[in-house]
Amino acid sequence: MHATIPYLAFMKPPTSEFAQSPYTWLAFPIVDAQRWFGFDLFAAWLDVYLMSLMFFLSGLFIRASLVGRGTRPLLAARLKRLGAPFVFALVAVMPVALYPAYRVRAVDPSLPAYVESYLALPFLPNGPMWFLWMLLALTAVIAAIHRFVPRAAEFIGVFASGAKQAPGRYFLGLATTATLAYVPLALAFSPWEWREMGPVSFQVSRPALYSVYLLAGYGVGAHGLGNGLLAADGRLATGWSKWLLVAFASLLLWMGLTGLTLSYTTSAPRSLLVVAEASYAWAGAASVFFVLAASLRLAAFRSRLLDALSHNALGIYVLHYAPLVWLQFAMLDVPLPAVPKALIVFGGTLGAAFAGAAAFAGAKKGLRSVATRARMVEQSAPSSIT
Repeated sequence: MHATIPYLAFMKPPTSEFAQSPYTWLAFPIVDAQRWFGFDLFAAWLDVYLMSLMFFLSGLFIRASLVGRGTRPLLAARLKRLGAPFVFALVAVMPVALYPAYRVRAVDPSLPAYVESYLALPFLPNGPMWFLWMLLALTAVIAAIHRFVPRAAEFIGVFASGAKQAPGRYFLGLATTATLAYVPLALAFSPWEWREMGPVSFQVSRPALYSVYLLAGYGVGAHGLGNGLLAADGRLATGWSKWLLVAFASLLLWMGLTGLTLSYTTSAPRSLLVVAEASYAWAGAASVFFVLAASLRLAAFRSRLLDALSHNALGIYVLHYAPLVWLQFAMLDVPLPAVPKALIVFGGTLGAAFAGAAAFAGAKKGLRSVATRARMVEQSAPSSIT
């Protein structure tokens, strides 16, 4: 998704400087002259469901971790697993990533001027790393629920108990809950409004929505991955083609209603806004179900390449934004259409981030090996001397 952003057809050239509001570079650091409307459709689909799916997947194993480790050890492990990369990204990745965004907007593109402008911002940019801090915060909430309301997992898991044979019923419950969580905030603020508060940022309309999906994943995991919604032989997997149709139809409905709301020169009627925002929640749930179903049905095989990507996924996520923006910047004057540019950016970014993540993991493993050997030598030293 990030690789296609400079080439969206609806994008306009930058009109504000780096240090002036609105800070459009937070979402669109580079804007290319080459565009393709197909990327708009692709990005709109991902925007509907992708982060909800990420939170759902993140919730699947929380129950087992809480039972196996306990509340405090889990939170300590998650703080190390999510908090440390978030801080690293704030300090090391984002300042490097955003320099090209500054250069295309600044009168003085020098590095000292950039540092001065960056430090003068009223917030600390975290870019796509917002997911890490929010996941950490919501995990802490679930851990508190587990600690003080221990039967909550069983209660939430009950809703997933019949999902193996009746995924449609579970879908209706999830989509309805997501609608109730999303629509009031989307109406009170706007579907696209972001807030920056020091080192954290969030899309105002969506924290409650993401909480629903994290809890849904928590409930499915508590019931058992092979026994409910995600059973390989369940009706979700066998009915993946039906979920494709549901996802496609609901996406078209949301796009049509949203386009209708934007056609008004003033604010659209309240009733239309309610229906449009509700259609977003339902389209997101439908696409989540389709992707899960298609994965269970069509991707039930092992791949050494995908395994390698999986093992380094967090590192790729943390590192990717710097090579991504720099490649987009480097491609600005290259005489190619939008699609080849996006493919080059995607491939180059994935390769660079994967290499960096693998190198970091290898160095970390090597340091652990050296430390283990040092301890073994230290423990054996007295006996050898004797």
